[in-house]
Amino acid sequence: MRGGRDGPPAGQARRLTGPSAVAWELPADRAARPATIADVAPETLTPRALNRATLARQLLLEREPLPVGTAVERLAGMQAQDPRPPFVGLWTRIPDFDADALRQALATAQVVRATSLRGTLHLLSARDYLAWRSPLQPVLSAGMSVLGDRAEGLELEPVLAAARELLADHPRTFNEIRGLLQERFPDVNERALGFATRMCVPLVMVPTEDRWSFPRDSRFALAGERLGAEPDPADDPRELVRRYLAAFGPASVADAQSWSFLKPLKPVIEQLRDELVVFKVGRRELFDLPDAPRPGEDVPAPPRFLPEFDNLLLSHADRTRVIADEHRGQVFTKNLRVRATFLLDGVVAGTWTVERKRKLATLRLVPFAKLTKASLTALRREGEPLARFVEPEAEDVEVVAEAPA
Repeated sequence: MRGGRDGPPAGQARRLTGPSAVAWELPADRAARPATIADVAPETLTPRALNRATLARQLLLEREPLPVGTAVERLAGMQAQDPRPPFVGLWTRIPDFDADALRQALATAQVVRATSLRGTLHLLSARDYLAWRSPLQPVLSAGMSVLGDRAEGLELEPVLAAARELLADHPRTFNEIRGLLQERFPDVNERALGFATRMCVPLVMVPTEDRWSFPRDSRFALAGERLGAEPDPADDPRELVRRYLAAFGPASVADAQSWSFLKPLKPVIEQLRDELVVFKVGRRELFDLPDAPRPGEDVPAPPRFLPEFDNLLLSHADRTRVIADEHRGQVFTKNLRVRATFLLDGVVAGTWTVERKRKLATLRLVPFAKLTKASLTALRREGEPLARFVEPEAEDVEVVAEAPA
């Protein structure tokens, strides 16, 4: 969805990024312009217009019939801390989404599940994984600090060499990896050995025939072995920032840092400033790609169900574009979980769960405020197919709204 904004005519634009299905375009005469975009006084965006712009990038204003790999690239990855949420996330963004399409993309390594942004598991297209792994290595290396005293005696070079040797034989679970490394390095903490391998060796998870493609104790493979190519050694983060803005903009420096955990990004965005447009929301300076979709604030936002850990809620320092501060405690838990949520008029209006008892699947809504009759009807219309998707063996489904939390 382009939100009513027409792109440049064919043959008069150049690509900002590699993946053709993902990139927004800049005019071809960009470099020839005597004045830069940054010279223009910032336009003010209302919070509602900012909300609609982000929803448009995240395929939440209108479902789009995209191939799975293209959709994952358009979204700039999907957090996959648990295996099921990306399936739900694609169901809510692609019309008539078939779970087998994602299973096939994973089986053929068009899409991979791997440690990436923020040091967490994500689904990425294979080409994005290979392009982003090196720029994100500083984030993964910094994550090693959580080991504290457990890192005593850990020498990375020999440990990582041994881990690569073990994984070159065949994919292994981390229980196997830790045990085998402990035999070689008996004086080093077993968890530290495994964590160092996870953070510093490019690995991807190997899918299985499980319902959501990955068992609890999945096997990991060397990325180069599974993908037939090694990660690009180039570590310039500018392309990563462009892709972030395409998926989540307009956004601030702090927002981009929250999405990636790369710091500092201010110098990077300053390098890009001349090719970006700048907006003001309150006192904040937000950056964006010139031709990225920014539909008007009057564009309707239909009800949508988001899975646990959806990146819509995790990719900005200021999350008020999609969730009010007073509701964050009901979504982000103390044990670092992010609950599944539903959107009304583009903002988080409550949480949801699905449970099946015998042949009945119940989608349970916990709204933040009393739902109007029209809102509940719309949520039931959207939620019943979701319950059937999540619990395909159920013979009947229902959508139940509890009292406001």
